[in-house]
Amino acid sequence: MITSIFKKSTPINYSLIGILTIILFFVYQFHNPTGINTWGDIIKKSAALVLVFGSLFLSNFIVKKNALSKGSSYTILFFFLFLLFFPKIFSSINLLLANFFVLLSMRRLISLQTLKFTKEKIFDASLWIFVASLFHYWAIIFIVLVYISIIFNASRDYRNWLIPFVALFGFVVVILFYDLLFEKSVVTNFLHSGEVSFKIDYFTSQTQNIAFSIFAVFLAFFVFPFVFSIPNKPLNLQASYKKALFGTILSILVFLISANKSNEILAFSFLPMAIIATSTVENFQSKFQQELILLISIASGFYCFFSQL
Repeated sequence: MITSIFKKSTPINYSLIGILTIILFFVYQFHNPTGINTWGDIIKKSAALVLVFGSLFLSNFIVKKNALSKGSSYTILFFFLFLLFFPKIFSSINLLLANFFVLLSMRRLISLQTLKFTKEKIFDASLWIFVASLFHYWAIIFIVLVYISIIFNASRDYRNWLIPFVALFGFVVVILFYDLLFEKSVVTNFLHSGEVSFKIDYFTSQTQNIAFSIFAVFLAFFVFPFVFSIPNKPLNLQASYKKALFGTILSILVFLISANKSNEILAFSFLPMAIIATSTVENFQSKFQQELILLISIASGFYCFFSQL
């Protein structure tokens, strides 16, 4: 039944995900101890909801535009379910912003497979990553994905290797200009946010620990078969799938080294993980296997969400 709903992309699918997102977003906000007390809170919550929607549908657009699914809407479903694993992301405006800019970057990097406007795409992707680092410093690690993408799609032109430095120069100039004219502490705060910590001792409740553990199991379950399936993908799409794999690895690295660690930092893995999960489910020949995996994923997502309220 679940596969019959999501194996195709229809307005009904998107409406269902959209309605559930709105409902669960407000359910979380009503249970959030900080609540909504001022107009500033209302603006922040509204911005968070817009970013959640933007992230969902941008992820779906990336997959559809680059033919990374077989016409299903599994990607937007999995992205939605991963959000439910760590519902505190609904109130983490900085992480939502950082992740959204990383998504914009990945959109440009995955589309490099067309070999059109290569330099513009590399510049845009690099710039978006630097902007993302303003909201979560270690998002800057995704600049590695830019160079991985250059290796896959645009390594013959030596100028492509220099473009991220041009984007960095432009980013630094703008930030310094803003720091001098408006807020004197922007550069200082940015540099001080680059602390490293490998400690994983931040769990404040057993339910957070359970959600993290379940997510780790899903990651292993989807990633390992995906690695071995890449050689069977169409040649023109293999580089894009490899970028999703490296994107997942880099997102885990961001989580591991971030000083102010929390489960929500794993949001950087949601798009690449959704791409990988979609590919894994679509590769199952048995409809029963597909139904079972989707059912377990949905049940796990909703369990983690409601257990952490």
